[in-house]
Amino acid sequence: MRAREKAPKERPNPPALRQPRQGPTDEAQMAAAAALARLEQKQPRARGPTSQDSIRNQVRKELRAEATVSGSTEAPGTNVAPEPREEGSAHLAVPGVYFTCPLTGATLRKDQRDARIREAILSHFSTDPVAASIMKIHTFNKDRDKVKLGVDTIAKYLDNIHLHPEEEKYRKIKLQNKVFQERINCLEGTHEFFEAIGFQKALLPVPDQESPEEFYVLNVAALAQPQSLERHKEQLLHAEPVRATLARQRRVFRPSPMASQFDLPGDFFNLTADELRREQRLRAEAVERLSVLRTKAMREKEEQREMRRYTYTLLRVRFPDGCLLQGTFYARERVAALYGFVREALQSDWLPFELLASGGQKLSEDENLAFNECGLVPSALLTFSWDAAVLEDIRAAGAELDSSILKPELLAAIEKLS
Repeated sequence: MRAREKAPKERPNPPALRQPRQGPTDEAQMAAAAALARLEQKQPRARGPTSQDSIRNQVRKELRAEATVSGSTEAPGTNVAPEPREEGSAHLAVPGVYFTCPLTGATLRKDQRDARIREAILSHFSTDPVAASIMKIHTFNKDRDKVKLGVDTIAKYLDNIHLHPEEEKYRKIKLQNKVFQERINCLEGTHEFFEAIGFQKALLPVPDQESPEEFYVLNVAALAQPQSLERHKEQLLHAEPVRATLARQRRVFRPSPMASQFDLPGDFFNLTADELRREQRLRAEAVERLSVLRTKAMREKEEQREMRRYTYTLLRVRFPDGCLLQGTFYARERVAALYGFVREALQSDWLPFELLASGGQKLSEDENLAFNECGLVPSALLTFSWDAAVLEDIRAAGAELDSSILKPELLAAIEKLS
Protein backbone atom coordinates (compact mmCIF):
# COMPACT_ATOMS: atom_id res chain seq x y z
CA MET A 1 0.00 0.00 0.00
CA ARG A 2 1.37 3.45 -0.98
CA ALA A 3 1.79 6.21 1.57
CA ARG A 4 -0.33 9.34 1.02
CA GLU A 5 2.70 11.59 1.07
CA LYS A 6 5.77 10.90 -0.92
CA ALA A 7 8.74 10.17 1.21
CA PRO A 8 12.00 11.81 0.19
CA LYS A 9 14.21 9.50 -1.76
CA GLU A 10 17.12 8.08 0.13
CA ARG A 11 20.33 6.84 -1.33
CA PRO A 12 20.53 3.10 -1.01
CA ASN A 13 23.13 1.81 1.38
CA PRO A 14 25.97 -0.10 -0.22
CA PRO A 15 25.46 -3.86 0.08
CA ALA A 16 27.10 -5.36 3.15
CA LEU A 17 29.97 -7.70 2.53
CA ARG A 18 28.85 -11.28 2.97
CA GLN A 19 30.78 -13.03 5.68
CA PRO A 20 32.06 -16.50 4.87
CA ARG A 21 29.75 -19.12 6.27
CA GLN A 22 31.12 -21.08 9.19
CA GLY A 23 30.51 -24.76 9.75
CA PRO A 24 28.26 -25.91 12.56
CA THR A 25 29.77 -26.01 16.03
CA ASP A 26 30.17 -29.26 17.95
CA GLU A 27 27.26 -28.24 20.19
CA ALA A 28 25.03 -27.65 17.17
CA GLN A 29 26.00 -30.98 15.68
CA MET A 30 25.20 -32.83 18.90
CA ALA A 31 21.94 -30.91 19.19
CA ALA A 32 21.12 -31.94 15.63
CA ALA A 33 21.75 -35.58 16.38
CA ALA A 34 19.58 -35.44 19.51
CA ALA A 35 16.74 -33.70 17.69
CA LEU A 36 16.82 -36.11 14.79
CA ALA A 37 16.93 -39.11 17.08
CA ARG A 38 13.88 -37.78 18.91
CA LEU A 39 12.03 -37.36 15.64
CA GLU A 40 12.61 -41.02 14.84
CA GLN A 41 11.16 -42.08 18.18
CA LYS A 42 7.99 -40.02 17.89
CA GLN A 43 4.76 -41.83 17.18
CA PRO A 44 2.91 -40.78 14.03
CA ARG A 45 0.41 -38.02 14.66
CA ALA A 46 -3.08 -37.72 13.28
CA ARG A 47 -1.99 -34.74 11.19
CA GLY A 48 1.64 -35.58 10.71
CA PRO A 49 3.74 -34.38 7.80
CA THR A 50 2.74 -35.87 4.50
CA SER A 51 5.65 -34.82 2.31
CA GLN A 52 9.42 -34.68 2.46
CA ASP A 53 9.33 -30.87 2.47
CA SER A 54 7.17 -30.76 5.59
CA ILE A 55 9.43 -33.33 7.28
CA ARG A 56 12.46 -31.16 6.55
CA ASN A 57 10.68 -28.13 8.00
CA GLN A 58 9.89 -30.06 11.17
CA VAL A 59 13.51 -31.17 11.46
CA ARG A 60 14.74 -27.59 11.12
CA LYS A 61 12.33 -26.46 13.86
CA GLU A 62 13.70 -29.17 16.14
CA LEU A 63 17.26 -28.12 15.36
CA ARG A 64 16.54 -24.49 16.18
CA ALA A 65 14.91 -25.51 19.46
CA GLU A 66 17.89 -27.68 20.38
CA ALA A 67 20.33 -24.93 19.45
CA THR A 68 18.77 -22.58 22.01
CA VAL A 69 19.49 -25.02 24.85
CA SER A 70 22.77 -26.49 23.64
CA GLY A 71 24.69 -24.30 26.05
CA SER A 72 22.76 -25.43 29.14
CA THR A 73 24.42 -27.21 32.07
CA GLU A 74 23.08 -30.68 31.29
CA ALA A 75 22.80 -32.28 27.89
CA PRO A 76 19.28 -33.12 26.67
CA GLY A 77 19.98 -36.87 26.80
CA THR A 78 22.28 -39.05 28.82
CA ASN A 79 23.26 -41.46 26.09
CA VAL A 80 24.36 -39.09 23.31
CA ALA A 81 27.85 -40.12 22.25
CA PRO A 82 30.40 -37.51 23.32
CA GLU A 83 33.62 -36.91 21.46
CA PRO A 84 36.20 -39.33 22.87
CA ARG A 85 39.17 -37.96 24.76
CA GLU A 86 42.63 -39.39 25.01
CA GLU A 87 43.37 -41.45 28.12
CA GLY A 88 44.85 -39.27 30.82
CA SER A 89 42.98 -36.11 29.79
CA ALA A 90 41.60 -33.96 32.58
CA HIS A 91 37.93 -34.28 33.59
CA LEU A 92 37.37 -37.70 32.04
CA ALA A 93 34.43 -39.53 33.62
CA VAL A 94 36.70 -42.58 33.86
CA PRO A 95 40.41 -42.80 32.95
CA GLY A 96 39.93 -45.73 30.57
CA VAL A 97 38.80 -49.35 30.37
CA TYR A 98 40.66 -51.66 32.76
CA PHE A 99 40.66 -55.38 33.47
CA THR A 100 41.65 -57.70 36.31
CA CYS A 101 43.89 -60.72 35.75
CA PRO A 102 42.18 -63.74 37.39
CA LEU A 103 45.55 -65.40 38.11
CA THR A 104 47.44 -62.52 39.72
CA GLY A 105 44.71 -60.01 40.62
CA ALA A 106 46.66 -57.28 38.81
CA THR A 107 44.80 -54.41 37.16
CA LEU A 108 45.53 -54.26 33.43
CA ARG A 109 44.97 -51.72 30.72
CA LYS A 110 42.99 -52.80 27.69
CA ASP A 111 46.13 -53.06 25.54
CA GLN A 112 48.01 -55.08 28.21
CA ARG A 113 45.56 -57.84 29.04
CA ASP A 114 46.56 -60.55 26.50
CA ALA A 115 50.31 -60.19 27.05
CA ARG A 116 50.02 -60.10 30.85
CA ILE A 117 47.73 -63.14 30.99
CA ARG A 118 50.18 -65.02 28.76
CA GLU A 119 52.99 -64.12 31.18
CA ALA A 120 50.92 -65.26 34.17
CA ILE A 121 50.15 -68.63 32.58
CA LEU A 122 53.77 -69.27 31.62
CA SER A 123 54.97 -68.39 35.13
CA HIS A 124 52.47 -70.94 36.51
CA PHE A 125 54.46 -73.82 34.96
CA SER A 126 56.96 -73.69 37.81
CA THR A 127 54.28 -74.50 40.41
CA ASP A 128 51.65 -76.58 38.57
CA PRO A 129 52.71 -77.68 35.07
CA VAL A 130 49.53 -79.70 34.44
CA ALA A 131 47.20 -76.78 35.20
CA ALA A 132 49.46 -74.37 33.31
CA SER A 133 49.52 -76.55 30.18
CA ILE A 134 45.72 -76.90 30.27
CA MET A 135 45.34 -73.12 30.56
CA LYS A 136 47.78 -72.68 27.69
CA ILE A 137 45.83 -75.04 25.43
CA HIS A 138 42.50 -73.32 26.07
CA THR A 139 43.78 -69.73 26.13
CA PHE A 140 46.58 -69.44 23.58
CA ASN A 141 44.67 -71.19 20.77
CA LYS A 142 41.86 -68.96 19.50
CA ASP A 143 40.06 -71.43 17.20
CA ARG A 144 37.63 -73.06 19.62
CA ASP A 145 36.63 -75.79 17.17
CA LYS A 146 40.25 -76.89 16.74
CA VAL A 147 40.76 -76.82 20.50
CA LYS A 148 37.73 -79.04 21.07
CA LEU A 149 38.85 -81.52 18.42
CA GLY A 150 42.37 -81.68 19.86
CA VAL A 151 41.19 -82.01 23.46
CA ASP A 152 38.73 -84.76 22.54
CA THR A 153 41.52 -86.65 20.76
CA ILE A 154 43.83 -86.41 23.79
CA ALA A 155 40.96 -87.63 25.99
CA LYS A 156 40.53 -90.61 23.69
CA TYR A 157 44.22 -91.52 24.09
CA LEU A 158 43.86 -91.39 27.88
CA ASP A 159 40.62 -93.39 27.83
CA ASN A 160 42.35 -96.18 25.91
CA ILE A 161 45.09 -96.33 28.54
CA HIS A 162 42.52 -96.38 31.34
CA LEU A 163 40.42 -99.11 29.70
CA HIS A 164 43.37 -101.24 28.54
CA PRO A 165 46.19 -100.71 31.06
CA GLU A 166 47.80 -104.04 30.18
CA GLU A 167 48.17 -103.28 26.45
CA GLU A 168 51.46 -101.58 25.68
CA LYS A 169 50.36 -100.16 22.31
CA TYR A 170 47.99 -97.70 24.00
CA ARG A 171 50.82 -96.30 26.13
CA LYS A 172 52.71 -95.15 23.03
CA ILE A 173 51.73 -92.25 20.74
CA LYS A 174 53.52 -91.83 17.43
CA LEU A 175 54.31 -88.14 16.93
CA GLN A 176 54.30 -88.37 13.13
CA ASN A 177 50.89 -90.00 13.13
CA LYS A 178 48.53 -88.09 10.82
CA VAL A 179 45.83 -87.66 13.48
CA PHE A 180 48.37 -86.43 16.03
CA GLN A 181 49.86 -83.95 13.57
CA GLU A 182 46.54 -82.55 12.34
CA ARG A 183 44.67 -82.37 15.65
CA ILE A 184 47.23 -82.08 18.46
CA ASN A 185 50.62 -80.93 17.24
CA CYS A 186 49.09 -77.74 15.80
CA LEU A 187 47.89 -76.58 19.24
CA GLU A 188 50.06 -74.64 21.69
CA GLY A 189 50.43 -76.33 25.06
CA THR A 190 49.71 -79.93 24.04
CA HIS A 191 53.32 -81.11 24.26
CA GLU A 192 53.68 -79.52 27.69
CA PHE A 193 50.49 -81.33 28.79
CA PHE A 194 51.72 -84.77 27.70
CA GLU A 195 55.04 -84.26 29.46
CA ALA A 196 53.37 -82.91 32.62
CA ILE A 197 51.14 -85.98 33.04
CA GLY A 198 53.98 -88.48 32.62
CA PHE A 199 54.75 -88.99 28.92
CA GLN A 200 58.35 -88.96 27.74
CA LYS A 201 59.75 -88.72 24.22
CA ALA A 202 61.64 -91.75 22.93
CA LEU A 203 62.98 -93.02 19.59
CA LEU A 204 61.49 -96.45 18.93
CA PRO A 205 61.84 -98.89 16.06
CA VAL A 206 58.95 -99.20 13.63
CA PRO A 207 58.15 -102.53 11.92
CA ASP A 208 59.10 -102.67 8.24
CA GLN A 209 61.02 -99.41 8.58
CA GLU A 210 64.78 -98.94 8.83
CA SER A 211 64.94 -95.72 10.86
CA PRO A 212 63.25 -95.29 14.26
CA GLU A 213 60.58 -92.68 14.92
CA GLU A 214 59.75 -90.44 17.84
CA PHE A 215 56.99 -91.50 20.24
CA TYR A 216 55.44 -90.29 23.46
CA VAL A 217 55.69 -93.14 25.96
CA LEU A 218 53.88 -93.14 29.32
CA ASN A 219 56.32 -93.79 32.16
CA VAL A 220 55.82 -96.49 34.77
CA ALA A 221 55.10 -94.08 37.64
CA ALA A 222 52.21 -92.44 35.76
CA LEU A 223 50.86 -95.82 34.66
CA ALA A 224 50.68 -96.87 38.32
CA GLN A 225 48.31 -93.96 39.07
CA PRO A 226 45.41 -94.34 36.63
CA GLN A 227 43.17 -92.16 38.82
CA SER A 228 45.54 -89.22 38.26
CA LEU A 229 45.33 -89.65 34.48
CA GLU A 230 41.55 -89.71 34.72
CA ARG A 231 41.54 -86.53 36.82
CA HIS A 232 43.84 -84.72 34.39
CA LYS A 233 41.61 -85.78 31.51
CA GLU A 234 38.52 -84.32 33.20
CA GLN A 235 40.38 -81.08 33.95
CA LEU A 236 41.39 -80.80 30.30
CA LEU A 237 37.87 -81.48 29.02
CA HIS A 238 36.11 -78.98 31.29
CA ALA A 239 38.63 -76.13 31.31
CA GLU A 240 37.81 -72.69 29.90
CA PRO A 241 40.05 -69.98 28.44
CA VAL A 242 41.61 -67.65 30.99
CA ARG A 243 40.05 -64.25 30.36
CA ALA A 244 40.67 -60.96 32.11
CA THR A 245 37.52 -59.71 33.82
CA LEU A 246 36.26 -56.19 33.21
CA ALA A 247 37.08 -53.94 36.17
CA ARG A 248 33.96 -52.07 37.29
CA GLN A 249 36.06 -49.15 38.58
CA ARG A 250 33.38 -48.43 41.15
CA ARG A 251 33.28 -44.81 42.30
CA VAL A 252 30.88 -42.84 44.49
CA PHE A 253 30.27 -39.13 43.91
CA ARG A 254 28.60 -36.39 45.89
CA PRO A 255 25.38 -34.88 44.51
CA SER A 256 26.21 -32.90 41.39
CA PRO A 257 24.37 -30.99 38.64
CA MET A 258 26.85 -32.62 36.24
CA ALA A 259 25.50 -36.11 36.92
CA SER A 260 24.30 -36.61 33.35
CA GLN A 261 27.49 -35.34 31.71
CA PHE A 262 29.86 -38.06 30.52
CA ASP A 263 33.28 -37.31 29.07
CA LEU A 264 34.44 -40.72 27.84
CA PRO A 265 37.87 -41.92 26.67
CA GLY A 266 38.28 -43.55 23.27
CA ASP A 267 38.37 -47.03 24.86
CA PHE A 268 34.58 -46.97 25.04
CA PHE A 269 34.14 -47.00 21.27
CA ASN A 270 34.71 -49.62 18.60
CA LEU A 271 35.75 -46.82 16.27
CA THR A 272 39.11 -45.16 16.69
CA ALA A 273 39.17 -41.64 18.06
CA ASP A 274 39.96 -40.20 14.61
CA GLU A 275 37.12 -42.12 12.98
CA LEU A 276 34.66 -40.95 15.61
CA ARG A 277 35.73 -37.31 15.29
CA ARG A 278 35.26 -37.51 11.55
CA GLU A 279 31.82 -39.00 12.04
CA GLN A 280 30.83 -36.19 14.37
CA ARG A 281 31.97 -33.59 11.85
CA LEU A 282 29.62 -35.18 9.35
CA ARG A 283 26.63 -35.23 11.67
CA ALA A 284 25.18 -32.19 9.96
CA GLU A 285 24.42 -34.48 7.04
CA ALA A 286 22.04 -36.40 9.30
CA VAL A 287 19.39 -33.78 8.53
CA GLU A 288 19.11 -34.90 4.93
CA ARG A 289 19.46 -38.58 5.78
CA LEU A 290 16.67 -38.52 8.34
CA SER A 291 14.50 -36.30 6.17
CA VAL A 292 14.05 -39.12 3.69
CA LEU A 293 11.11 -41.40 4.37
CA ARG A 294 12.48 -44.79 5.40
CA THR A 295 10.93 -48.19 5.92
CA LYS A 296 10.77 -49.84 9.32
CA ALA A 297 13.37 -52.40 8.18
CA MET A 298 15.77 -49.60 7.23
CA ARG A 299 15.36 -47.95 10.63
CA GLU A 300 15.88 -51.23 12.50
CA LYS A 301 19.01 -51.96 10.46
CA GLU A 302 20.46 -48.56 11.36
CA GLU A 303 19.61 -49.08 15.03
CA GLN A 304 21.38 -52.46 15.06
CA ARG A 305 24.44 -50.93 13.44
CA GLU A 306 24.42 -48.12 16.01
CA MET A 307 24.30 -50.61 18.91
CA ARG A 308 27.34 -52.50 17.60
CA ARG A 309 29.46 -49.35 17.72
CA TYR A 310 29.90 -49.62 21.46
CA THR A 311 31.79 -52.28 23.40
CA TYR A 312 31.49 -50.73 26.86
CA THR A 313 29.13 -48.43 28.71
CA LEU A 314 29.58 -46.18 31.75
CA LEU A 315 26.53 -46.17 34.03
CA ARG A 316 25.67 -43.92 36.96
CA VAL A 317 22.89 -44.51 39.48
CA ARG A 318 21.50 -41.53 41.39
CA PHE A 319 20.13 -42.28 44.87
CA PRO A 320 17.39 -40.37 46.73
CA ASP A 321 20.02 -38.38 48.66
CA GLY A 322 21.64 -37.32 45.37
CA CYS A 323 24.78 -39.46 45.73
CA LEU A 324 25.98 -41.20 42.57
CA LEU A 325 27.33 -44.71 42.07
CA GLN A 326 29.36 -45.27 38.88
CA GLY A 327 30.61 -48.43 37.18
CA THR A 328 31.86 -49.75 33.83
CA PHE A 329 30.05 -52.57 32.01
CA TYR A 330 30.14 -54.40 28.71
CA ALA A 331 27.50 -53.01 26.37
CA ARG A 332 26.21 -56.57 25.84
CA GLU A 333 25.84 -57.36 29.57
CA ARG A 334 22.35 -57.89 30.92
CA VAL A 335 20.44 -55.48 33.13
CA ALA A 336 20.75 -58.00 35.99
CA ALA A 337 24.49 -57.20 36.17
CA LEU A 338 23.68 -53.59 37.09
CA TYR A 339 21.20 -54.70 39.75
CA GLY A 340 23.88 -56.93 41.29
CA PHE A 341 26.42 -54.10 41.17
CA VAL A 342 24.05 -51.73 42.97
CA ARG A 343 22.98 -54.34 45.53
CA GLU A 344 26.61 -54.91 46.56
CA ALA A 345 26.85 -51.22 47.48
CA LEU A 346 23.70 -51.05 49.64
CA GLN A 347 23.59 -51.20 53.42
CA SER A 348 20.17 -52.88 53.26
CA ASP A 349 21.01 -55.21 50.39
CA TRP A 350 18.06 -57.48 51.20
CA LEU A 351 15.44 -54.88 50.28
CA PRO A 352 14.00 -54.88 46.74
CA PHE A 353 14.54 -51.75 44.68
CA GLU A 354 13.92 -50.35 41.22
CA LEU A 355 16.08 -48.64 38.62
CA LEU A 356 14.58 -46.10 36.25
CA ALA A 357 16.14 -44.92 33.01
CA SER A 358 15.59 -41.47 31.53
CA GLY A 359 11.93 -40.80 30.82
CA GLY A 360 10.84 -42.99 33.74
CA GLN A 361 11.41 -46.30 31.94
CA LYS A 362 11.59 -49.05 34.57
CA LEU A 363 14.34 -51.61 34.09
CA SER A 364 13.33 -55.04 35.32
CA GLU A 365 16.00 -57.21 36.93
CA ASP A 366 14.46 -60.31 35.38
CA GLU A 367 14.33 -58.83 31.89
CA ASN A 368 16.78 -60.59 29.58
CA LEU A 369 17.91 -57.43 27.81
CA ALA A 370 21.41 -56.11 27.26
CA PHE A 371 22.36 -52.49 27.91
CA ASN A 372 22.77 -51.77 24.21
CA GLU A 373 19.27 -53.15 23.59
CA CYS A 374 17.89 -50.72 26.19
CA GLY A 375 19.68 -47.72 24.69
CA LEU A 376 21.98 -47.42 27.72
CA VAL A 377 25.17 -46.98 25.68
CA PRO A 378 27.79 -45.55 25.70
CA SER A 379 26.69 -43.95 28.98
CA ALA A 380 23.52 -43.35 30.97
CA LEU A 381 22.19 -41.92 34.22
CA LEU A 382 19.61 -44.01 36.09
CA THR A 383 17.51 -43.32 39.17
CA PHE A 384 17.30 -45.58 42.24
CA SER A 385 14.16 -46.02 44.32
CA TRP A 386 13.11 -48.53 46.94
CA ASP A 387 10.20 -50.81 46.12
CA ALA A 388 7.19 -48.69 47.13
CA ALA A 389 5.07 -51.55 48.52
CA VAL A 390 7.87 -52.92 50.72
CA LEU A 391 8.77 -49.43 51.92
CA GLU A 392 5.15 -48.85 52.94
CA ASP A 393 5.09 -52.14 54.88
CA ILE A 394 8.26 -51.17 56.76
CA ARG A 395 6.83 -47.81 57.75
CA ALA A 396 3.50 -49.38 58.74
CA ALA A 397 5.44 -51.62 61.13
CA GLY A 398 6.92 -48.52 62.77
CA ALA A 399 10.41 -49.11 61.42
CA GLU A 400 12.60 -46.71 59.48
CA LEU A 401 15.34 -47.29 56.96
CA ASP A 402 18.82 -45.99 57.63
CA SER A 403 19.19 -42.49 56.22
CA SER A 404 22.43 -43.56 54.54
CA ILE A 405 21.71 -45.91 51.65
CA LEU A 406 25.26 -46.81 50.64
CA LYS A 407 27.75 -48.75 52.75
CA PRO A 408 29.95 -46.63 55.07
CA GLU A 409 33.19 -47.77 53.45
CA LEU A 410 31.98 -46.46 50.09
CA LEU A 411 30.88 -43.13 51.55
CA ALA A 412 34.28 -42.80 53.22
CA ALA A 413 35.84 -42.64 49.74
CA ILE A 414 33.21 -40.34 48.19
CA GLU A 415 34.50 -37.92 45.53
CA LYS A 416 33.48 -34.69 43.91
CA LEU A 417 32.32 -35.07 40.31
CA SER A 418 34.22 -32.66 38.12
